[in-house]
Amino acid sequence: MMETTHERTFIPVGIAVLTVSDTRTSADDKSGDTLVARISDAGHRLEARAIVPDDKAAIFAQVRTWTLDPTIDVVITTGGTGFTGRDVTPEALEPLFEKRMDGFSEVFHRISYDKIGTSTIQSRATGGVANATFIFVLPGSPGACRDAWDSILKQQLDYRHKPCNFVEIMPRLAEHLKRG
Repeated sequence: MMETTHERTFIPVGIAVLTVSDTRTSADDKSGDTLVARISDAGHRLEARAIVPDDKAAIFAQVRTWTLDPTIDVVITTGGTGFTGRDVTPEALEPLFEKRMDGFSEVFHRISYDKIGTSTIQSRATGGVANATFIFVLPGSPGACRDAWDSILKQQLDYRHKPCNFVEIMPRLAEHLKRG
């Protein structure tokens, strides 16, 4: 049974938000704004925010840079997960993943199915870990960002969430790098 316990103290994590779009600007980035508001409301730190075009090299470079920043524990991207020619976010980031998080995609699609039905198959939302940083690749709609945050990420990024959460395993994400 899932629960949030107050036996543990909340631990804020550093999060970066990347909007992938050829058309969005900081003035009209509703999906990025949705994530930023939820991150702040939950008590986490917004460490960085950017908008890059639908370009594999630009997406990869920005996210890789953030995974090397010790203040950033989580990167959340929004946009570029569909099937059109310009949708390249999964292709840009999956090569960066040291470990894929198939369960994130599966749970996201289950939640999305309850809201938008079979249209959820038009998203290639994914997640993984790179350089001891969690990466979540979300569709570019505010609704998808709300669903992912409210139903998955908010709980998993809360140290008080039981039976387990991402925050409690963060110190061990880089164990493989120490093995030599």
